[in-house]
Amino acid sequence: MAYDTKKEVEKAYLVGVVFSNKEDVQISLNELASLCETAGLMVVGNNFQLVRQITPATLIGSGKLEEIKNEIENNGANVVVFDHELSGSQARNLSDFLNVKVIDRITLILDIFAQRAISNEGKLQVELAQLKYNLPRLSGISGTSGRFGGSGVGMRGPGETKLELNKRIAQNNILKLEKEIEKIKQNRQVQRKSRFENQAFKVAIVGYTNAGKSTLLNLITKASIYADDKLFATLDTTSRTVWLCEGKKIILTDTVGFISKLPHDLVDAFSSTLEEAKDADLILHVIDVSNKHYKHQIEVVENVLKDLNITCPVLKVYNKCDVVENKDNTDGIYISAKKKIGIEELKNEIIKIME
Repeated sequence: MAYDTKKEVEKAYLVGVVFSNKEDVQISLNELASLCETAGLMVVGNNFQLVRQITPATLIGSGKLEEIKNEIENNGANVVVFDHELSGSQARNLSDFLNVKVIDRITLILDIFAQRAISNEGKLQVELAQLKYNLPRLSGISGTSGRFGGSGVGMRGPGETKLELNKRIAQNNILKLEKEIEKIKQNRQVQRKSRFENQAFKVAIVGYTNAGKSTLLNLITKASIYADDKLFATLDTTSRTVWLCEGKKIILTDTVGFISKLPHDLVDAFSSTLEEAKDADLILHVIDVSNKHYKHQIEVVENVLKDLNITCPVLKVYNKCDVVENKDNTDGIYISAKKKIGIEELKNEIIKIME
């Protein structure tokens, strides 16, 4: 299967939806802007509304929509990205009113995954997640893509369901993909069993997307896994054997990054890769301590680990310490994977836990 990953310069206008005064909408909108940049979009503006009562047809009220429509026209935006899940009919109604393509955060994340998946497993996982997400929306979104072209953000990847497909064909494709992924999952279990029989100490690297997990893996293992300063730079699980010192061997595994409001279908689709974390003897929780919202990111990752019923020790690794002055956290190790700072201390701490 081939991906249509042709980049188009699209101008995006972001819309946040807040249901409580306690929510920090700007954190979420900033992250949405980073996701847009990763997907190749140019962000030209944003707005948000505190919603007391959801408007079923359009999610937000008509007054705010008029305001957004004027700003879209002034900024020349040709795609609107909502930071909240939209139903198929809501996306269609909003698109009709605003006269531009309308997608939600989940569609955007799926589009990024479609661009970034490299391995056969990763592509299958993305395709499955896209089909599952689009299946209940087929009738609602029918006809919306053709009005604004069949390419660009939200239209990439084999799982971005062709709208002429009926639900039965989509359901059959989902069943087929699930069987293929189950086979891959079984093969992964055989590989894990083999590593277990070799009595290697298993260490899984987890963390918020763009925290520096792949850079750390490359540094410790001297591998050449793709790493970039973008969200979801790598999607595929990678395991490497590492000798920390004489007689101390570990299997080090990088996993897909986490993010707020990650689609449930995507978590389900990538469950086989997250199982590497479940089987680990130690979790390295890599944290981008230079991000001013890093405590919120820690909370997101810890909630996912809790959902996975992780019971092994977790070592917090505060990365990018070279760009921060305060090192107030005493519950982990400070490193800079890029500057190769604190790596020996990290290795020694892993050895201590092994013993």
